[in-house]
Amino acid sequence: MLYETVKMINHSLNFAGSDLNALAEKYGCPLYIMDENTIRRNCRAYREALKACPCPDSSAVYASKACSFGEIYKIIAEEGLGADVVSPGEIYTAYKAGFPMENAYFQGNNKTDGDIAFAIEHGVGYFVCDNFEELDALDKIAGKYGIRQKILLRVTPGIDPHTYDKVATGKVDSKFGIAIETGQALEAAKIALSKPNLELLGFHCHVGSMVFDSDVFKSASAVMLGFIAEVKNTCGFEAKILDLGGGYGVKYYEGQGDIDIPANIRELTEHIASLCKDLGISVPSLRLEPGRSIVADAGVTLYEVGSVKKITGYKNYVSVDGGMTDNPRYALYGSKYTVLCANKETGSDTITADLVGRCCESGDIIQPGCVFPSDIGRGDRVAVLTTGAYNYSMASNYNRIPRPATVMIKDGADRLVVKRESLDDLIQNDVM
Repeated sequence: MLYETVKMINHSLNFAGSDLNALAEKYGCPLYIMDENTIRRNCRAYREALKACPCPDSSAVYASKACSFGEIYKIIAEEGLGADVVSPGEIYTAYKAGFPMENAYFQGNNKTDGDIAFAIEHGVGYFVCDNFEELDALDKIAGKYGIRQKILLRVTPGIDPHTYDKVATGKVDSKFGIAIETGQALEAAKIALSKPNLELLGFHCHVGSMVFDSDVFKSASAVMLGFIAEVKNTCGFEAKILDLGGGYGVKYYEGQGDIDIPANIRELTEHIASLCKDLGISVPSLRLEPGRSIVADAGVTLYEVGSVKKITGYKNYVSVDGGMTDNPRYALYGSKYTVLCANKETGSDTITADLVGRCCESGDIIQPGCVFPSDIGRGDRVAVLTTGAYNYSMASNYNRIPRPATVMIKDGADRLVVKRESLDDLIQNDVM
C-alpha cells in the first residue's frame, strides 16, 4: 500500500498527501514521518477479518515493539486492538497514553520480580508466561496483591519460518517459550493449572517474522491444536485462547511479494476450525499479534545529504545526516529498502551509490546499491520507504547522536507526535 501513497509532484516527493520537502523545512532532518490513515486501515483489515472468522471472539493484539510511542497506543485503542507489551517502558507508555490496560498482554522471557509487580500495579490484563521460574514468581507476587492473574503459556511448536535466523522464534531451541516436543510444555501446563493465583486461559506461540503466506501459521496451528487436545485429555483443561503471535510480512521493495492478510486469515481460521472438529476440541478464540504489518508501510524516513564521495573505478557513497542510529536494520539483518531522492526526479542520468550514515562506524550503511540522480549533492534530500517498523523503536544514541522527531500525517495535515531529542536530553542522566 505504501507505493500508492508515494509520488513525485512538481519535483518534490509526496507521501500521504504531504510534501516531504515542506515537512523537512518545517521540522528538520532526519525525520520520521507516519501516515495515520494507513495505520488505521491496517488495523481495520485485521479487526474485520478476525471478526468474520469462525474462531469466536477473536482479536488482534498490536506488537508494540514494532513502534512504541504514546500516539500509537491511542490509535490502536480507538481501532479496537489489544497491545502486546514487552517491558515496563512499553507498559508505562501505553498506560500514560490512556490505553485500556486490561487489553494488554505482557510478553518476555525474563520478567523480573520488579517487572511483574509493575505490570500488576498498572492493570495489565494478561501475562504470557515464558518459563517455569516465571510461573512460580508470578503466582507468589499475584498472591501478595490479592489477585488471580490471567495468563497464557508460551510454548514452542518447533516450526522454522524460513526467515532470518535472528528473528525465528518458534524452533525448539529458541530462547523463548517451553518446548512441546520435549514434554516440558505439558509439564508447565500442569504446574500453571495448580497455581492458586494464576488463571490459565490458553497457549501462545510465535514462529518468527516476515511470513508471506498461510503455510507457516497453518503448520503452527496444527501443532498447537494437537497440544491443546493433549492437555485436555491429560489434564481435563480445554484452552479458551490460542495466540499464534505475529509475523506477516510487508513489501519493502519492488519484486518482493504482496500479501492479502484478510484472505490469509480466512484460510487460516477455516483450517483451525476444521482441525478442531477432527481433534474433538472446541474452536478457541484466536489472537494474532501484528506489529510490522500495522506500521511498516505507514512510515518514511527523510534525510538530508551531506556529501557524495565518488571513488574512481570503485564505488560511490551518498552520506546523510542519519544512519544506523535511526535505522539499524541493514546493519543487523541486511534488510532491503526502497530509496528515492526526495527533491529531484531520477531520470536516465543516474549514479549508483551506497546510502550511508554519519556514524563513526564502517558498518553504518542504510542501503547499498541505490540509484540516484547523477547530480545529487549536499543539501538534497533522500527518502527511505517502509520505515514505520523497527526504526524509531530500535533507534539509539550511538556517537551521542540525538534521535529524530516523528511527525504524524492525517488527511494531509501534519502534527508532531515525538519531539526531536536535544543535546540536553542526551546528558540529562549524566552525573557531572
